Amino acid sequence: MDDTKPWGYKWRSSRLLVVSSITVALFAETFLYGFLTPILSYMLEERLHLDPSQTQTYTTALLTTHGFIGLVSAPIVAHLAEKTSSQKKPLLIALAGCFVGTLMIALAPCVWVLFVGRILQSMAGAATWVVGFALLANNVDKKNLGQSMGMAMSFVTAGMVGGPTVSGAMLQLFGYWAAWSLPLVVLVLDIAARLVMIEPGLKSPKAAGKSPLNNDEDPEESTALLSDTPPTARPDDCTVGNKHDLKHEYYRVMLSDPRVLTALANVVVVSSLMSGINNTLPVHLRQAFGWKSLLISMMFFCLQVPNIVLSGPSGWLRDRIGIRGPTVFGWVALIPLILLLGIPGDSHFPWAGGDTAGKSIFTSSLIALGSILPLVRGVGAVQLAYVVKDMEAKDAHMFEANRSNLRVFSMTEVGFSLGMMLGPLLTGSLFELVGFFYMTVALAITCLIQAVISWRWLDTLPSPEAPEASV
Repeated sequence: MDDTKPWGYKWRSSRLLVVSSITVALFAETFLYGFLTPILSYMLEERLHLDPSQTQTYTTALLTTHGFIGLVSAPIVAHLAEKTSSQKKPLLIALAGCFVGTLMIALAPCVWVLFVGRILQSMAGAATWVVGFALLANNVDKKNLGQSMGMAMSFVTAGMVGGPTVSGAMLQLFGYWAAWSLPLVVLVLDIAARLVMIEPGLKSPKAAGKSPLNNDEDPEESTALLSDTPPTARPDDCTVGNKHDLKHEYYRVMLSDPRVLTALANVVVVSSLMSGINNTLPVHLRQAFGWKSLLISMMFFCLQVPNIVLSGPSGWLRDRIGIRGPTVFGWVALIPLILLLGIPGDSHFPWAGGDTAGKSIFTSSLIALGSILPLVRGVGAVQLAYVVKDMEAKDAHMFEANRSNLRVFSMTEVGFSLGMMLGPLLTGSLFELVGFFYMTVALAITCLIQAVISWRWLDTLPSPEAPEASV
């Protein structure tokens, strides 16, 4: 029934367009997350008339709330997405929530409206990450998975760069509302990409039976995990049990695997590190150097731009030599760089207190930090995707491709959101109690612990030329 295909089906369902649409969605989510950071001080002090001494406290509370809501939302999003025949619908719902949340933040007349808007953005971001990465994993073969994830992380990083860089510069050069006009344009582009996209699983009736997204044509392959309609009876169904028991068994198997726990730990620590730095950087730079939003935005630019350039090559490197070596090297290399970041402006190091020397050391350390981060960012998602593909080969019934990816990336989003909650909470508390330098000492110790964990339990994966597991 080729005549029933929608307009432009071939190119709208192409792998290139699907992956591009997902990366646009990830870009938009991270753009909006970082957009608020450099201009939050202005919003709290100038628009909401709060005392400047409260700025760091409210910044910490707002970013911690964002992480907590993402932590709660991710499993719910994955559960609801399992029950939908099209994963495009959750993405569109997420976009609507993100649009409303962004407007509430921009218009916020008081603190509680600011928090409600951020909560909506966090819920929408959780949906984007869970469903988006699941679709990405479904549409990329195993030997190119690391590189594809690396390219996706380049777009994620571009959002992280663009958000804070553009917002601070636009605020200082053109004003508040000119700055907020840009996120709305990004959201329009995002909704256009999502409306055009057609999921590859929703194909013609001939192909539908082979799709993990279709629940009607091939109950033996997918119904047990995808629909509420009982599947055709099979001998192994009696041993596996019903759909509810199967889901619990899935999580029991996954969370008892040290490779999975190591991957999730990597996600939590990377997220904590990035969100913690984002939380304290604006206030620290204003106190140490007297910088305003434009120069603060440039520091975010210095931190994130190397990520854009090096995320793809880092993913290629993981595909070629495995995950463990580059990841362990990355964590170890981050330790001295993070410590150097805390030295300028600290009274214990007068040799770095000079205006020129301090700024040079800080900027150089930040650029080097951004150059090393691609070695550890995205590792958790790649490791989890590999583990799932390996397990699917052993138990295709339990680890069915599409819904398994939804669940595994919901775990990734839970870990990421946990880090986004813990990072600002811990760094904000340490910053106010003991200062920026000792806060960086705590982050360096965390990197050391994660390096040891990665060396002990992270996979050394075979090269792409090795035989692949069938999925």
